[in-house]
Amino acid sequence: MKKIRLATRGSPLALIQAQMTADYLRGKIPGAEFEVIEVKTRGDKNQALSLSADGGTGLFTKEIENALLEGAADIAVHSAKDMPTEIAPGLRIAGCLPRDAYRDVLVLRDGVEVPSLIASSSPRRRAQLKKLFPNVVWSELRGNVHTRLSKITSGLADATVLSEAGLSRLGLDHFDGVVFKPLKIDICVPAAGQGIIAYECREDDFEMFGKFSDDGAMRALSVERAFLRGLGAGCQTACAAYFDGSSLRIFHEDCGFKKIDVRPDAPTEELLDIAAAAAANIRR
Repeated sequence: MKKIRLATRGSPLALIQAQMTADYLRGKIPGAEFEVIEVKTRGDKNQALSLSADGGTGLFTKEIENALLEGAADIAVHSAKDMPTEIAPGLRIAGCLPRDAYRDVLVLRDGVEVPSLIASSSPRRRAQLKKLFPNVVWSELRGNVHTRLSKITSGLADATVLSEAGLSRLGLDHFDGVVFKPLKIDICVPAAGQGIIAYECREDDFEMFGKFSDDGAMRALSVERAFLRGLGAGCQTACAAYFDGSSLRIFHEDCGFKKIDVRPDAPTEELLDIAAAAAANIRR
């Protein structure tokens, strides 16, 4: 291919992630040109949607996948945590970039020590942080990262929770009016795939694009997604999974937090079975 078209959402963070993917693949495919194509997703078009009530599967990915299926793009770039547990027929996850920072970050308005109102649309974050802030009131919050930060500084809420990877990719190590406090993963387990940029392609193009993936990130994503598939979980479910190579940390609203230690040299198939078994135990 002389030109490779990358489909992505149009938010500032999504465009940065698409450019990161182009730069990553440019080093693997000498001579290729890259074009970024912005796609409006249902989640972007309707900011009034509640992730807990209306989120469902593919809120931020379906239209991007359609661009692939219709031939308008060659690769679809996603924050891996936004991807549905089942990939659309005819498509395949081709690869991942190396995993970035993966933690959640509590964003507190200046002067607030213990928040009484936290704005977050994530059921996962709400369920886990209730242990840390049992008396807090929760509200919805949508919009890109800068919009969310500005809403906290304006007094809409005392705090919110954002992805450390997103803040880092946007170059936001500080923001006037708020304080960033990264959360330990044993307090708030990240979403499956958090910190990973994944790219999809059509099945017929997998031989071309599937050989460039970062092995560690793909192994972690496969294990974390196996847990989600076992649950049948979507973004409206309060669950989480993070695999660091030697342990799988999971959270589910029905069982709380668990850590499963594994052999670092275990075959990937064995790890997928362990993740699926953990999900099966929760379903029972």
